[in-house]
Amino acid sequence: MSTGRKDIDRPASSAEVDAFLRQVAATPARGPAGPRGRLIFAMDATASREPTWDQASQLQAAMFNATADLGGLEVQLVYYRGLLELEASPWLTDSDALLKRMSRVYCAAGLTQIGRVLDHAREESQRKRVNALVFVGDCVEEGRDQLAGLAGRLGLVGLPVFVFQEGRDPAAEQSFREIARLSGGAYCPFDAASPQTLRDLLSAVAVFASGVGRG
Repeated sequence: MSTGRKDIDRPASSAEVDAFLRQVAATPARGPAGPRGRLIFAMDATASREPTWDQASQLQAAMFNATADLGGLEVQLVYYRGLLELEASPWLTDSDALLKRMSRVYCAAGLTQIGRVLDHAREESQRKRVNALVFVGDCVEEGRDQLAGLAGRLGLVGLPVFVFQEGRDPAAEQSFREIARLSGGAYCPFDAASPQTLRDLLSAVAVFASGVGRG
């Protein structure tokens, strides 16, 4: 289990933010399979996030709203917690309905299930194209090799993972960076210092997923 410092108020550096935005801009995009792009917004809701959950939830909602503000997106909310509990909402375009679902999520003790999230995203993409996966989490309790393999599969089908890490656990950061790299996505710390920065980052991902302004 990861035991690094948990500090949601530690800001991402300007270099990290710039690197994330450059990586999003450089990520090859596949056009939407229909009139709307599709984005999966996945969250870790295990007990390790409980001390900062109220604050993090407000930021996650702001991040989520950044995708809704653009329109042209179908979004699915996914979260895991407890004893192998993984929940996925229907694909929705109504941001109010999805925010209500998000507000009802609470933390429960359990191990991380990042591998199941990656598997779920691949299965959804096999049914109908998914343009991007956003993941917010703080720790990794699964094997790095296993997660690397799953991330690589997403890269092969053109489904990038954009990872936002709460806190600065070094071991988790290594895995998160690897998931982002192998899937063709990007990594950035998740912090409370600048909600506008978070909105800018998620807006960049939403633009990518929706195909707005991209050939």
